Amino acid sequence: MSAVRIGPYTLSNRLILAPMAGVTDQPFRQLCRRLGAGMVVSEMVTSDVRLWSSRKSRLRLLHEGDPEPRSVQIAGADPRMLAEAAVRNVELGAQIIDINMGCPAKKVCNKAAGSALMKDEQLVSDILEAVVGAVEVPVTLKIRTGWDRQNKNGLTVAKIAEQSGIAALAVHGRTRADLYTGEAEYDTIASIKQAVSIPVFANGDIDTPLKASEVLKATGADGLLIGRAAQGRPWIFREINHYLTTGELLPPPELQEIERILLEHLHALHAFYGDVMGVRIARKHVSWYLATLPGAREYRARFNGLEDRDAQCASVRAFLAERRTGPDSGDGKGVAA
Repeated sequence: MSAVRIGPYTLSNRLILAPMAGVTDQPFRQLCRRLGAGMVVSEMVTSDVRLWSSRKSRLRLLHEGDPEPRSVQIAGADPRMLAEAAVRNVELGAQIIDINMGCPAKKVCNKAAGSALMKDEQLVSDILEAVVGAVEVPVTLKIRTGWDRQNKNGLTVAKIAEQSGIAALAVHGRTRADLYTGEAEYDTIASIKQAVSIPVFANGDIDTPLKASEVLKATGADGLLIGRAAQGRPWIFREINHYLTTGELLPPPELQEIERILLEHLHALHAFYGDVMGVRIARKHVSWYLATLPGAREYRARFNGLEDRDAQCASVRAFLAERRTGPDSGDGKGVAA
């Protein structure tokens, strides 16, 4: 299996953490990279540089200490603004620019950005050529299979991308109208892979090592983008890598290791965001980590009432200690996916 290359960069494996707004911040990117992701992509940053002075945007723009190659995703609908955003991000340390034409969120699509752009193929071409022409670094693109089921133009957009000099293409196996519902369709991704010579990454519903292997076989993709399945399970990269390499499934992580990873993540969130925001952002991550454990729902309500880092860390330790020794602990070993 040949290595995946994006411009001058050879990835350490074929698994990429998909950019997710509000999730793939620097602490999460660093954690997923350590636990086996071959590349990680930052949260979506608006192409309107006038908005970058907000605290939220400033935090999304931090690249120091990020694992290389540093890939930053930008979103917008104006070729000139996207080109300027690409240039500014490269100045800030981005080594790959990723353009979002895959996000189905209304607040993005209503501004004719994200997957809404796929409706206008000429604009797609103008944007890609403007951004590729503005920077020396590789530019990648994330798309869906089309606007809706009657308008699956992913193949056309993929060819436009290749002609515009896009270095790699990620395809989420749903249309914009599908949002995140139903099954991801992999046949369209397979057709796109056949039609272009640039690397193609498959995305959508890849949540187990077996599914990862099936999707690679079904699509012929060069790699996989993993998004929601990594929330609360950053070790999924390690598990998939191991299976793709050896054909064997790793046992699930033991509660002791989950506790160590979760506490490390909590400390990193508080260090990155400061105490007030750190406390708030930790809540969703802790909820994801513990979701499959007995008593998780009741515990979440209690945890969400805590107001500082030390209380959060002590509470997580106590909850997991109970799971290791209590009547619901089973063999006390691990947590299933």
